[in-house]
Amino acid sequence: MEVEKEDRILENQDSSEVSLKKELGLETYLFPLFFVAFFLVFVLQMGLANTINTMMNTAYRLLIDTVLYITAVCVIMGAISAVLSEFGFVALINRLLQPLMKPIFGLPGVAALGVVTTFLSDNPAILTLAEDHRFRRYFKKYQLPAITNLGTAFGMGLIVCTFMYSLSPMIGTSLTKPVLSGLVGALIGSVISTRVMLAFTKAYYGTEENVDDLDAQSTSIPKGMRPIRTGGIGSRLMSSLLDGGHSGVKLGLNIIPGVLIICTIVLMLINGPAESGEYTGAAYEGNRLIPILAQKIDFILQPLFGFSSPEAIGVPVTALGSAGAALSITSSLLSKGLIQANDIAVFTAICMCWSGYLSTHASMMDSLNCKSLIGKAILSHTIGGLCAGIVAHWLYILLML
Repeated sequence: MEVEKEDRILENQDSSEVSLKKELGLETYLFPLFFVAFFLVFVLQMGLANTINTMMNTAYRLLIDTVLYITAVCVIMGAISAVLSEFGFVALINRLLQPLMKPIFGLPGVAALGVVTTFLSDNPAILTLAEDHRFRRYFKKYQLPAITNLGTAFGMGLIVCTFMYSLSPMIGTSLTKPVLSGLVGALIGSVISTRVMLAFTKAYYGTEENVDDLDAQSTSIPKGMRPIRTGGIGSRLMSSLLDGGHSGVKLGLNIIPGVLIICTIVLMLINGPAESGEYTGAAYEGNRLIPILAQKIDFILQPLFGFSSPEAIGVPVTALGSAGAALSITSSLLSKGLIQANDIAVFTAICMCWSGYLSTHASMMDSLNCKSLIGKAILSHTIGGLCAGIVAHWLYILLML
């Protein structure tokens, strides 16, 4: 009886975590049609066998050639960021940034810590701060949802900038100016995204209500102090290096689905047949649908972003869902000579500012109990990311004059 009771409890718990829908409905019949139509886009041009083989081979090559490299970058940068945090450099940057947060972003000074943590890791890192009562108590209710936009705009920033700069040997020149232009563009995009979101939240919550929170005094850290690991300097150094490396491994594993699924589809929509003009089922073949569509709106894309080729539009499209996948697209396009330094500037800004926000915004807003504002958050960040790319393009042009 006790086992049956526990099973019922678990069943009830599980059912409370999912939504229910009629077993048969409109989407039950429409989805197979869309699913088949999607594959027909490839099959009619490439053939069924070639489509399947290219899909599998592309995913495999991405795993070996790209994911392992990005994972290595994540491990190294994770270790570095952990050491910087352990020995106070992050606290120093946080102290320097705090006076800028209110006039620039319209957020409390402690939000600077969210900028630093997400820049060194990924978008959801700011949620760990939002769950901390010591962090939340500084916010008005209308300000708290905007940290989703703020954190996402800086998510994976260090990895994106490092990866883009590491492409310098492939392009044959230093990418310092493009990466710096992209970093400034992402910063401006973050301000725009956060400010637009605050305009929505002010209208929704007003400006007077505080965040409903528990008393934080019992768990507060004394002012001017920071937590560190136990042990001597050598022990803390090794522990922070290994802990940071472990977090890098987790981040590398977390990007695998996004890279293999999203990137495979986007690459097949960007690339064409083999050099012979025939489809062979090899990796990185496709139907060139995205470049064909991009050429139709090139009169808009060119003055705004200055893309070197129609294929370049694939990187911002991919960054909507996964920054890691967008990075792999960048290296693929660069190896084929389809992008230049200006594109790197735009990609740095958009990949950092958007950093896969379509795949994280909903869950992040849900964690903050702000489901009703998900659409507003996505709209705000779409505007911010586009502005980031435009600013990066024109700033790079100014730097090269």
